[in-house]
Amino acid sequence: MIVLAIDAGTTGVRTRAIAADGSTRATSYREFPQHFPRPGWVEHDVVDIWSAARDTVNDVCARVQGETIAALGITNQRETVVAFDRRTGAPLHRAIVWQDRRTASRCADLVSWLPTVRSRTGLVLDPYFSATKIEWLLEHGGLPDDEHTVFGTIDTYLVHRLTGGAAYVTDPSNASRTMLYDIVAQRWDPELCALFGVQSWQLPEVVASSARCGVTVASAGVPAGIPIAGIAGDQQAALFGQRCFERGTAKNTYGTGSFLLLNAGTVAPPPADGLLTTVAWQLGADPVTYALEGAIFSTGSTVQWLRDQLAIIATSDELAPLAATVPDSAGVVVVPAFSGLGSPWWDPDARGTILGLSAGVSRAHLARAVIDAMVLQTRDVVSAMNAASGIPLRELRVDGGAAAMDLMLQLQADALGVDVVRPRIIESTALGAAMLAGLAEGVWSSDDLTTARFGNDHADDVRFRPRLDNPQNLPDATLWRRAVERSRQWARAATGNEAEPR
Repeated sequence: MIVLAIDAGTTGVRTRAIAADGSTRATSYREFPQHFPRPGWVEHDVVDIWSAARDTVNDVCARVQGETIAALGITNQRETVVAFDRRTGAPLHRAIVWQDRRTASRCADLVSWLPTVRSRTGLVLDPYFSATKIEWLLEHGGLPDDEHTVFGTIDTYLVHRLTGGAAYVTDPSNASRTMLYDIVAQRWDPELCALFGVQSWQLPEVVASSARCGVTVASAGVPAGIPIAGIAGDQQAALFGQRCFERGTAKNTYGTGSFLLLNAGTVAPPPADGLLTTVAWQLGADPVTYALEGAIFSTGSTVQWLRDQLAIIATSDELAPLAATVPDSAGVVVVPAFSGLGSPWWDPDARGTILGLSAGVSRAHLARAVIDAMVLQTRDVVSAMNAASGIPLRELRVDGGAAAMDLMLQLQADALGVDVVRPRIIESTALGAAMLAGLAEGVWSSDDLTTARFGNDHADDVRFRPRLDNPQNLPDATLWRRAVERSRQWARAATGNEAEPR
C-alpha cells in the first residue's frame, strides 16, 4: 500500500511514495526555472511546475509498479498565485511568487485596513500574501475579462490539472494565506474580496485538508483513478508531518526561508504583534486547528546567495564545515533581508546588510555570520511567540535542508535554552501531505499516526541539548539587533522617502 505526496516547492517539485509504515519507498525531483523580470519581482511559469509534478509522479509510479496506490496528497509553496483559464487550465500570466515585492507600496497605502485584515485573516499587510498579487494581475496582467479567468495557489492549479479540470479547490491552510479568507468564519470574506477587486467565483471552493477532493485522470498524463485526499500548505504539512498534534508543540522548517509554527488549538488566538495566525489543517468534518506562525523570508536562499552570487562556497554542503573553521564571526553580522524582513519586524523596505567588516574577515567568518543569522532570526520569533501564546516552548522540532547542519542546530539550542530535535526524516513536508491523504482514505488511523513506530520513529531523533552551563561562542544578540535596525526602511530611504522604522 502506497501513498503519493507531491511537494511543490519554490525551486522544484519532489514526489515521494510513502509506505504504510511511513517509510519512503521512492522519490523523484525536478527543478524548475526562476524568473526575475525586475528587481524585487519573482515569477514562475506554472507550466514548468505542472511538468515537474507530472514527470515526478510518473517516475515514482514506475518505481513502485505493482503496488496499490491508495491516495495522493499535495503540499505546496504558499501565497504564490496563478491566474488561469478554468476551461483549459492554461495559465494567463506567470505565477507571482510569495517572495515577490512588487505590491509593497499598495500594502503601505492600505494601512487603514490593517485592523480588519488582522482580525479576520490573522495576517499583516505585506506583499508576501496573495491578495495584492491578484489585484496586480487584474489591473496589470492583461487578463481576459471573462467568466473563465480564475485564481488559485499552486495546490489549486495542480489539483485542477490532475483531475482534468473537474476540481477547482483549495484547503483552509492555503486559503488562510491569501488575505481574502476569514479564518474564524471560515469563508472568503466579501468585503476583502471587494477591496481587491476579486469576484467570489474567481476563487476555489475550500475543502478539508484531509478529505477526498478529486481523482486523477489519464488525460492529465498520470495514472488514473488515484484519490486526491490531502492538501496543505508546505509549512502546515511539515507541522503535521512532525506530529505536532498537541496545542503548544512547535516546529521550525529551515528551507528557502524559515517558518516556525506552533499548534494553537481549535480556537483562533487573537492577533499577536510580529506574528501571524493561520489555519494549520482541518481533518474531515472536525473543527479546524490553528497555528501561530513566524515567517522568516531568507534562510536557504542566503546559502544559495553565498554559493551562486558570491562564490564563497561551491556547494551548499560546504557552508557548515567552512563556518566551523573559525570560533565565531569576528564581529561580522549578516542581515539577509533580500525580500524585506518578516517576523517579528514585517518591514518590506528592509534590505540585506553586512556589517562589522575588517581586513581580517575571511570567507569562513561570512559563512559563520550567515549561520548566526539563521539562529538569531529564529530566536527573535520564538521570543515573540512565547510572549503571545503564554506557552513556554518546551522543545523545537526541526526539518528542512539546513537542519542537516549540526553546528547550526547546536547554536540554536544554546540560543533558545531548549532542546532542538531533528527527526530521522527531515523532509517532513511531504510526509505530512501523505499522512493527511492516507488518513482520509483509511490507510492510517489517528492512532497509527501518533505511534512511535510510524514514519519519524522518535527513537532515531537527534537531540541537541542547550549548553546552559557553558555556552560557547554564541552569536551576539545585541550586535544582531543593531544590524537589523540599520537594515530597516533601506529601500524607502534609497528613494528619498525615508521614514522612521515601523
